[in-house]
Amino acid sequence: MEVIAHRGASYFEPENTLRSFRRAVEMGADRVEVDVRLSKDNELVIIHDPRVDRTTNGTGRVENMTLQQLKSLDAGKGEKIPTLQEVIEFLEGAKLVIEMKIPGIEEKVLEVIHENHLKDILITSFYHGSLKKVKILDENIETGVIFSCQPLKPERLALDANSDAIFPKQKFTDQKMIKRAHKHDIKIYPWTIDNPKTAKKLIKFGVDGIVTNKLIGPYQNKLNTFKIAQNDTR
Repeated sequence: MEVIAHRGASYFEPENTLRSFRRAVEMGADRVEVDVRLSKDNELVIIHDPRVDRTTNGTGRVENMTLQQLKSLDAGKGEKIPTLQEVIEFLEGAKLVIEMKIPGIEEKVLEVIHENHLKDILITSFYHGSLKKVKILDENIETGVIFSCQPLKPERLALDANSDAIFPKQKFTDQKMIKRAHKHDIKIYPWTIDNPKTAKKLIKFGVDGIVTNKLIGPYQNKLNTFKIAQNDTR
């Protein structure tokens, strides 16, 4: 059972920053999730929103800003918006979940993965066609479809995209969905779980991992000692 740090240790540090990723690793996360977009000058940058307004002191769309312009912004506590390459070098082999926030960057993301000889990478996206393309380009890369709905056959979303996992919104995740996924050897990682009761319930149901903002680690026996911050300890 894996604990995935959503945008790093995002409850404690500015999301999608090197500071947040470092703390996630220090707190014992099994994987660190990062969001990838493309700058105006075709650089893979780590930021969730299509605009910089919420997470930085700037304003404007990421796609309309060069890497230099993005780097001039404060992403919180003096942190800068990192590139995917910077994250990979900074984390030195940590397991990543790379969410492609836009379609059309599949080849660039794979190029960075291959150049750095990364292993045990999981690429996710709401754009299921992009995940299918990733598999065509490299069948050995694990992928996971993200969705925020209650499909009749959730496993079909993964099968149609030739993906290895599903990432359903936690409120739609139940035992039936978990069983359907596992019947087809599809892993399931609900998101985003910041309530300890919900986490323990889903772990007992048999999910393969959970995505959380509020991790506290290390997680040794996750089923029995799983803990999520319940109070603001910042």
